[in-house]
Amino acid sequence: MNCKTSRLLIFFILFLGMVAPSFAQKNLSSLNQTLRYSRYSRLSLKIIPVKESATSYKLQFQVEKIEENPSFNTFSFTYSILGSYDEEIISDNTHILTATDLKFDTDRHWVFEKSVEIPSQTETSVALFTALDTRQGDEYYYSTDIKSKFVYDIPDFGTYFANNVSFDQNYLNAGESLLFKSTGKPTLHSFYYPISLEVPYPPMETKPAAVPRELEVIDEGDFLENVPKSFDKLGYYFIQSDTTAAAGIVLKTTHEAFPKVKDWEEMVDMVTYISTRKEHEDLRAAQDKKKALDTYWISMTRNADTAKELIKEYFRQVEFANILFTDFKEGWKTDKGMVYIVMGPPQEVNFYLDREVWSYGGTNESSRIRFTFARVKNILSPHYYTLNRSRAYQPVWFKNISIWRSGKMAF
Repeated sequence: MNCKTSRLLIFFILFLGMVAPSFAQKNLSSLNQTLRYSRYSRLSLKIIPVKESATSYKLQFQVEKIEENPSFNTFSFTYSILGSYDEEIISDNTHILTATDLKFDTDRHWVFEKSVEIPSQTETSVALFTALDTRQGDEYYYSTDIKSKFVYDIPDFGTYFANNVSFDQNYLNAGESLLFKSTGKPTLHSFYYPISLEVPYPPMETKPAAVPRELEVIDEGDFLENVPKSFDKLGYYFIQSDTTAAAGIVLKTTHEAFPKVKDWEEMVDMVTYISTRKEHEDLRAAQDKKKALDTYWISMTRNADTAKELIKEYFRQVEFANILFTDFKEGWKTDKGMVYIVMGPPQEVNFYLDREVWSYGGTNESSRIRFTFARVKNILSPHYYTLNRSRAYQPVWFKNISIWRSGKMAF
């Protein structure tokens, strides 16, 4: 049996199982996308759309190779274009991607590219990208809205690394360059926002977060597409091809060590989630931040070796939060990043048109803890979420913080 035949067989076995009476119907909202946020994922998927015309969209399906030297034949890839998060995923709306469909195969990525037609009257259209690891049966998913009430419009330009693979990170280290390629005019426009945003309130704090009264914006003018553009300042940039429209791309620029921690000052800021107010004030006021932090960790764990291990794991969580959740804020400062650091990776992740739900623990439905992130329409990002806060989170939140402070990982 050749490779192509075996991959087709795997595909049809999967879909026979999906329509068998013993299996519930699968739709986008029913898929558990927990591997998207796992610390042990072998792959990371992304879909990057570019608008080619009023009804045509180029979709770049990108697979980041996290596992060292993965074999393409170990995985089975498919994509679907769905009319809603509730539409059943069946063979009729699912397309297989094989090695012959690869546009790029680099050290870091496998990249597929497909153009799709979406009628102008369509209100909601969602692209779903799936990878099946045939060794363990693990399924990876990534979905993105091409059209919905939360998407102003898809940009008619793409952002690329020097090797022409689409830029798939949530951040760019300041001083690095990117290429922009437009299907429209030869120039794009850049706005720069030199702002550092605050950390979020904890989940049980129900009062509204502080919002800056004014947001400084620096109009940096036009720049040419297809010419490497360097982004040299910390903050974030909003790139548009048409400043009278809403479509654009937000680009967060960070220090050179990001997503890792840069220095002791930043480390002090990041322990706010597991510190008392006085502890954090004392750390911020300390002249010797390294010494103060050493004392802080050892006083909690009562053991230098335990403290060393806990520091490593806590800031590993920070690093993952930065990689996964950075938007126009650093990932660790977002609501998702805060929950991820304290609670750990969610055990179940479900996406809906208007929200994303993370579930933790519990042996039955009534004992599970759920964090619901409401989707907010935002010109800077079509995937901007804020946590629905509640005082009911207080017991589990303090319990997990106590576990961290006792010298153990809270998950």
